[in-house]
Amino acid sequence: MQPDEMDYKIMELLQQHGRSSAKAVSESVNLSPRATLARIRELEDGGHIRGYHAELSRALLGAHVAVFAEVALKDQRQATASLFEQHVASCPEVVACHLVSGRYDYLVRLCCRDLSHYQELTNAWLDNLTLGIEKIVTSTELKTVKEFSGFPVAMASRRMG
Repeated sequence: MQPDEMDYKIMELLQQHGRSSAKAVSESVNLSPRATLARIRELEDGGHIRGYHAELSRALLGAHVAVFAEVALKDQRQATASLFEQHVASCPEVVACHLVSGRYDYLVRLCCRDLSHYQELTNAWLDNLTLGIEKIVTSTELKTVKEFSGFPVAMASRRMG
């Protein structure tokens, strides 16, 4: 299913306000509640809407440190990458991991209790030879200027036309 302009409007509204009722969304897009709910279900079934989440306050969750780790693997074999990706996917401290181009292979964002916790974690990664990590370069987050708040839906809808 290829979303149309109305679907993009619905997705943008739900991305900003995930707890909105179908009735509230329908009023914003000038569509009947039944038609709006049908579109939402179609977007969910088609994988365009993958879920609804609560945005938590990291500051109120307790002391932590956010770290960006640039990870370079020893080789470019698919088996090495798969083992590393499986490992980070199962690590609760990893909040995002991206395969990137450039001087390293992965950019990993972690939230740890403190720097000692981060050091223990990455030392364990380096000691685990099956992960194939050559080196890790670390940058500590000092301040978040802009947090991810959703995809630019309007940009995607403009590509249609």
